[in-house]
Amino acid sequence: MKRIVTLALAAGMLFGSVAGASAIDFKMSGQWLMGFGAADGSLTRSTGTSDEFQALQRVRLQLVASASENLSGTVYFEIGDTQWGNAATGGALGADGKIVEVKRAYIDWRVPSSDLSLRMGLQGVILPNVAGGSAIFDDDVAGIVATYAFNDNIALTALWARPYNDNYAGERIEILNPFTGASTGQYKTTTPNYLDNFDLFALMLPMTFDGFGITPWVAYGLEGRHVASVDGTRPVNYPGKTSGKKYGNIIYAGLPITINAFDPLNIEIDLNYGYAESFGNYYAPGVWGMKRFGSERSGFLAKALVEYKADWGVPGLFGWYGSGDDSNVKNGSERLPTISACGNFTSFMGDDPATGWSVWDGYDLMLSYGGTWGIGAQIRDMSFIENLSHTLRVAWWNGTNSTSMRKYVGNPNLGGDQGIYLTSNDALVEVNLDSTWQIYENLATTVQLGYIGNMMDKDAWRKHSTDFKRQDGWKAAVVFNYSF
Repeated sequence: MKRIVTLALAAGMLFGSVAGASAIDFKMSGQWLMGFGAADGSLTRSTGTSDEFQALQRVRLQLVASASENLSGTVYFEIGDTQWGNAATGGALGADGKIVEVKRAYIDWRVPSSDLSLRMGLQGVILPNVAGGSAIFDDDVAGIVATYAFNDNIALTALWARPYNDNYAGERIEILNPFTGASTGQYKTTTPNYLDNFDLFALMLPMTFDGFGITPWVAYGLEGRHVASVDGTRPVNYPGKTSGKKYGNIIYAGLPITINAFDPLNIEIDLNYGYAESFGNYYAPGVWGMKRFGSERSGFLAKALVEYKADWGVPGLFGWYGSGDDSNVKNGSERLPTISACGNFTSFMGDDPATGWSVWDGYDLMLSYGGTWGIGAQIRDMSFIENLSHTLRVAWWNGTNSTSMRKYVGNPNLGGDQGIYLTSNDALVEVNLDSTWQIYENLATTVQLGYIGNMMDKDAWRKHSTDFKRQDGWKAAVVFNYSF
């Protein structure tokens, strides 16, 4: 009994001293998403390869503990995505799936007696962008962001992020003959967790004035040769035929510009360039036996948006041009390299601008616009009835990749950050109609309708892909969004 009393007194003294040190203000926010929809976005293969109908849900809860305006900590949990009926995601009979994730966990603090603030930990990072989302990086990542405000108009932000480290399991790779593709009977075993770190550094200079804003930025990445085996952004090289390079350099630069001095006119322009250093050549099946490919990648992207804010809605025009692959596979790729893109000009090929979430995961997410150009028109936030709004978009997509690259790509349904692979002879027409009803202050429902008319050169693609079948894409979904 005496020991219990002693422990209780010690605990009371401890908690009392903590409470006396500072009063912590807790603030909770969150979001529940429930989505139901059907879709087929596979533009290059027949239907029936996956379920068209899906029912999903996701919960996000954020807790902020503020000691003062100079110090706070944030933890952000995500439950899901839970696919109804699926055991792995906790949606099967009986539920009880282990699906709670730590999405973000960081501290914000300000250096005493200064205008320098820092954020440390797992956090959301978006490289500066306007007009259709980031084509390079928009994701959660571990790192440090430091911001110094020179005045009300100019600041400097520095970033160090570590997207990857110690995820490489090692490989036992069979060494193939580069001319015939036959086995040489030799193998190479690589070391786990070796040369698999990827560090990204960036400097951003946001400048905001009346009616004008510009944020020049540059980023430098150092990527270990085995990172590609983890994230799949670049092909794995065959042993003995590479440069032997341990680390590769990655360089990015961007210039987003916003002009709203002529209200109600809004103009946005975004210029991007990226370069990923080669790790040497790699070999893969080509039309005539094994073919040598270069692993260097560099490219650019320009995109723009012009909008006019009217009482009944916001009509606008948007467009983009991204560099594409030339006809020489030995010199690598001329498409813009990307880390984790999130293009959102449209809500079918791109990430949904309204919720950032898709019931059906087809081309949504990870869109970089690489190897394509396009132009579109939209009317967003049209409202003729109280609490009911609509957004209508029509976009024309074309490719900027050389037509001779078909024989090396095979099936153009690449997915991931590359989306669909379009040559200069391929085109798509996308139509979106998204309607939102604000049921209550904290509850809204969005109906998403999308269609993609496919005008790819089917005869040319069939020469190089036996499973190619051109078809249109479509989706229809309803999402309920409770936020507080």
